[in-house]
Amino acid sequence: MAEKPLRLLACGDVEGKFDVLFNRVRTIQKKSGNFDLLLCVGNFFGSTPDAEWEEYKTGIKKAPIQTYVLGANNQETVKYFQDVDGCELAENITYLGRKGVFTGSSGLQIVYLSGTESLNEPVPGYSFSPKDVFSLRTTLWSTSQFKGVDILLTSPWPKYVGNFGNSSGEVDTKKCGSALISSLATGLKPRYHFAALEKTYYERLPYRNHIILQENAQHATRFIALANVGNPEKKKYLYAFSIVPMKLMDVAELVKQPPDVTENPYRKFVKQASLEKQIPAPEEDSACQFFFDLNEKQGRKRSSTGRDSKSSPHPKQPRKLPQPPGPCWFCLASPEVEKHLVVSIGTHCYLALAKGGLSDDHVLILPIGHYQSVVELSAEVVEEVEQYKATLRRFFKSQGKRCILFERNYKSHHLQLQIAQPGAAYFYVELDTGEKLFHRIKKNFPLQFGREVLASEAILNIPDKSDWRQCQISKEEEETLARHFRKDFEPFDFTLDD
Repeated sequence: MAEKPLRLLACGDVEGKFDVLFNRVRTIQKKSGNFDLLLCVGNFFGSTPDAEWEEYKTGIKKAPIQTYVLGANNQETVKYFQDVDGCELAENITYLGRKGVFTGSSGLQIVYLSGTESLNEPVPGYSFSPKDVFSLRTTLWSTSQFKGVDILLTSPWPKYVGNFGNSSGEVDTKKCGSALISSLATGLKPRYHFAALEKTYYERLPYRNHIILQENAQHATRFIALANVGNPEKKKYLYAFSIVPMKLMDVAELVKQPPDVTENPYRKFVKQASLEKQIPAPEEDSACQFFFDLNEKQGRKRSSTGRDSKSSPHPKQPRKLPQPPGPCWFCLASPEVEKHLVVSIGTHCYLALAKGGLSDDHVLILPIGHYQSVVELSAEVVEEVEQYKATLRRFFKSQGKRCILFERNYKSHHLQLQIAQPGAAYFYVELDTGEKLFHRIKKNFPLQFGREVLASEAILNIPDKSDWRQCQISKEEEETLARHFRKDFEPFDFTLDD
C-alpha cells in the first residue's frame, strides 16, 4: 500500500509581515485543504515595530499551521532567538535552532542551518562557521547506510547552484551565496533544498546526486529559492509540495530521474576535501581505556579495540572521543563520575546504577565519550547502545520484570538513556514490547517529567520517589546495590571475556 504523502508549505523571508503570510496560508488551506507544516527560511523577523509580533507572542493571534523557522541573519534580530538549541516562540511557531536534524513522527528528516556564513572567529550569533557545517555533515554521515535527507533548510543560497541549470535571473550564483552551503548540500543530498535572502524566486531544474555510469543511481535534488512575503512584484514567496519520507519509499521509485534532470552544479567547483582544510580538527586528548576491577570473579574487560590486545600484534587504534566543554558527571574519564555505581563497561558505552534510582535495578546506559544526545552518536556507539538495550530486556525478562527506556535531550550535557519500570511517554520512550513514542520539547519542559510519571500512583505508585534527591542513599548502600546487580547481570553481560 502506497504511503500517504505529507503536504508541506515553504516560505521565504517573512520580515515581520506575519498577518500577510498567515492570511495567505488560511486562504490556501480553505481552497486546497490543510497542510501539515510550514517551513520558513530567510529573515522571519524584520525591522518593523514589534506590535504585530506581540499579538502572536501573547496569544491574541495564532498561526493557522505548525510553523518552523530558522534563526537570525543579522545582529538586529538575534534578540528574538534566546535559546540556541531551539524553542517555541509563540503558539504554533517554533524556532528550530542554530543547526541540527528534525525528524518528524512520519520519519521525514529535515536538516536546518541558521544564519549566514562567517569564516572569522569568534563567529557572530547570527552566523555559522566551517566547523558548524563540518559537524552537521559528520553527524549525518555517521548514520548507518546514510543515503541523503528529505529537506535542507538554509537562509543563504548555495554558491554555484546555477551551474548547468536554468537561469537564476539577476542573481549571479558564481559570486552570490555560500560555498559552505554548497558543500553541505553536496554531502547531504537533500531531495528539497529551500533558501531565501535574495528577494527573488528561483526554482532550479532538478540535479543528479550521482555520476552516470560510475555510481549507482540516487535521488535527484530540487533547489527552490523563495522571495520575500508580500513583495510588490508579486514574486513567489510560498511554495506548496507533497513528499513521502525517504525511509518509507521504494528504492526504485526514490531514484527515478526526472526528465529535465541536470548535472550536479557543485561537483566540479566544491571539493569535499577543501572544507576539511578550512576546518581545523578539534584538539582532543588521546582516547582513554577503562579497566576497572569491578569484581575479580568477573574476568577481564575487553580492550577498547573490542578484543584481547594480545590476540593481534597490531591492535586497531581507538577512536578519539568527543570532549565535554566542562566538568561532566557522566564522562567515564571524568573525576566527577561515581565509579562505584558502574556495573558494566563495553567498548563505547557503559552501564551504571542511577543515583537515587526509582528501584534497586534502575540503570543508565551512557556513552564513554561525551555526547549530548542519541542523534549525535557514531554508528559504532549506536550499535553498542542497541546491544545493551537488547541484553537488558533479556535480563529483566529472566527476572519476571518489564522495563522502559527513555531519554531527555533537553538541558542535558551528556546523553543518559535510562531503564526503569514501565511508564508513559514524554519525549522519547521505548517500551519493551517494541513501541517507540516521541514528543518534541518546545518550551519550559519539566526536567524530571519522565521520572515523575513513572513514580506516579498510576504507574509505580511511589510518588515520594519522584525527586531523585530524596532517594539518595549512602555510598556503602550504593556499593552493595551495584555489587548485587553486577552479580545478577553477569550471565547476560556481553562485555565479559568468554
